[in-house]
Amino acid sequence: MKPAIAHFDPGQRATPVMPGWVAVGRAEAIEDMAFLSGAALAHLQISTTCAQTPQALWRARLALASAEVCVRFGGRPEGASALRDTLHLTRPGDHPGPAGEVLGQWARAAERPVSVAGLRRALPKVPAEKIALLLDTAQGTPVARAAAVIEAVLTDSPRAETTALILGDAVLALALGWSHLLPLLATGLKPRDLRQTGAALRLLCHRAVITSARPAVQLAADLARRADRLRAVAPKLRAKGAGQAVEMFLTRDAVAPSALVPILSDRAARRLCDRLVALGAVRELTGRDTFRLYGL
Repeated sequence: MKPAIAHFDPGQRATPVMPGWVAVGRAEAIEDMAFLSGAALAHLQISTTCAQTPQALWRARLALASAEVCVRFGGRPEGASALRDTLHLTRPGDHPGPAGEVLGQWARAAERPVSVAGLRRALPKVPAEKIALLLDTAQGTPVARAAAVIEAVLTDSPRAETTALILGDAVLALALGWSHLLPLLATGLKPRDLRQTGAALRLLCHRAVITSARPAVQLAADLARRADRLRAVAPKLRAKGAGQAVEMFLTRDAVAPSALVPILSDRAARRLCDRLVALGAVRELTGRDTFRLYGL
């Protein structure tokens, strides 16, 4: 029997559009930035509770964007497509390379609820005691706490940008009462920003929230529409295991046909992916004839 697939009322209210005044603009005072970042976080809060938004997929896409930024911080050229390849096409047991390792850290950090154990899985080189200390000692508003953690990590390890930003987002999530880390700060910060400290870094983190929130909310709304389309065509799929395959597309940034082999034959997996593309439910993400990846 096929697993039940949730259906949603197309008329159900989706994430509202973020108003135009929630933008950096000419605001420079930290009080103004804090107000605007609070408004941006309020809209993100709606997205994190919207039933139509495929939450795991949303976080995975944001993790990819954050990893791309962190890879650039390290002076490497890999973009989103190359990072996807390292994560999804590297054989088990093979090392994904420095860039792939960065994406793996972000992906693991975002896929499970925020906890010391979960963050230790994403950041195995960071002692659990240090993670616990950073999560527990930050004080102040959510953005101020995130900035304090970023500063603390980079003071000890100036080149640990990925670690600092993952832990910063984790503290932000905890302070806001979110169960999962939402990769956010990295896409709004520049390398020179991470060399700042104190009030200057707090201001830049408020700015980063404002800058990153709008595309994150837009992405959530776009993925909600795409997910509704996939759920709508799911009943047309006759392949055994199609329900499980649909759930994979709803939770992963990209899916290789080989990832479906445990539930489908290799040929059936490829046919299902092609069928979903033909129905307009998923996209082929690579533009290649071989080693293809598919996703919403």
